[in-house]
Amino acid sequence: MSAPPVFATLGCRLNAYETEAMKELAASAGLDGAVVVNTCAVTAEAVRKAKQEIRRLRRENPEAMLIVTGCAAQTEPDTFAAMPEVDRVIGNTEKMQAATWTAMAAPDLIGETERVKVDDIMSVKETAGHLIDGFGRHRAYVQVQNGCDHRCTFCIIPYGRGNSRSVPAGAVVEQIKRLVGKGFNEVVLTGVDLTSWGADLPGEPRLGDLVMRILRLVPDLPRLRISSIDSIEADENLMLAIATEPRLMPHLHLSLQAGDDMILKRMKRRHLRDDAIRFCDEARRLRPDIVFGADIIAGFPTETDAMFENSLKLVEDCGLTFLHVFPFSPRRGTPAARMPQVAGPAIRERAAQLRSAGDRALLAHLAAQVGRSHRVLTEGPRLGRTEQFTEVAFAHDMPEGSLLDIRIAGHDGGRLIAA
Repeated sequence: MSAPPVFATLGCRLNAYETEAMKELAASAGLDGAVVVNTCAVTAEAVRKAKQEIRRLRRENPEAMLIVTGCAAQTEPDTFAAMPEVDRVIGNTEKMQAATWTAMAAPDLIGETERVKVDDIMSVKETAGHLIDGFGRHRAYVQVQNGCDHRCTFCIIPYGRGNSRSVPAGAVVEQIKRLVGKGFNEVVLTGVDLTSWGADLPGEPRLGDLVMRILRLVPDLPRLRISSIDSIEADENLMLAIATEPRLMPHLHLSLQAGDDMILKRMKRRHLRDDAIRFCDEARRLRPDIVFGADIIAGFPTETDAMFENSLKLVEDCGLTFLHVFPFSPRRGTPAARMPQVAGPAIRERAAQLRSAGDRALLAHLAAQVGRSHRVLTEGPRLGRTEQFTEVAFAHDMPEGSLLDIRIAGHDGGRLIAA
């Protein structure tokens, strides 16, 4: 009996979602025994790790067809095609098409299949129609948007994902209804540039319109969560939902990137430092229990010590709780790669300072929860998350995928501990 394909996923939640879709496509096509690596291109380090993973999987699977796809395959197809370990390179559009998998699965067509099948992602006008009804056992991720119309100077992702495309609201609502029917208690809306959702749809609806529509038309959905957003694009209805909809979870991950106005301009971001602070203040006024995560880059080209201090102070000024810190690494083909670079040791030192600030912010948040009760979604027998997405450890096994009212007895520095 043939073995099912082996999938390795690198990078973001959207990649993980698409891996689930590819598993279904590969199974439907009857593709057995292959190894599929779904790559990330967000940093040069991500591409290096992809190559490392490919070599490891080839050593472990010497006879398998090895297929490379994802953002790094889209942006650097020749790099992966040149690797002797790789048999096929397919792009981000092609990986979501049934015909791609059928061609690779049919033995009589293998010889005719193109070794590299990566088309112009910028010509793609629609999101992939392949929606999956269940990703994970406890919360479901729903891709509502793909691609990005913005051109931040450090970012290669638009060239891996293409321009922004939105899934129509009706299709999103119907999928969420199916997921709730399958017993999911939480749904997370995902995308590359989530707050651009709707700009390419008739009437140009906004993300807040989609959120309100989901909550109105799927009354049985206990929890709706939004993944990373660009705070400058938060619309009136999104702020209204934050203020009035308890089923919208009080946790937002913000794409901030820096806290210095000159660096933000050189990044070609669309917000300034005060915009970020103003958004956090307003969201917290509307929903006092809301918490924020954020992406911040350390050591962007031309960043001085004083500019970095502005980013460091942003952790406190915005009241951030969960920090994702990225030491800057130049991506070939981006404008930032051609700017004057900060020395490596300075980048590492600044990243360490940001992580320390993030650790202190998380500790303060954890300490403030002790003695309180939280509604927790169980992710495993001994692990769950609060509405604010804070991890909670249980002393005894709990039923997975359940919503439980839990009193917090303490914390261990990284997660809360249930009573």
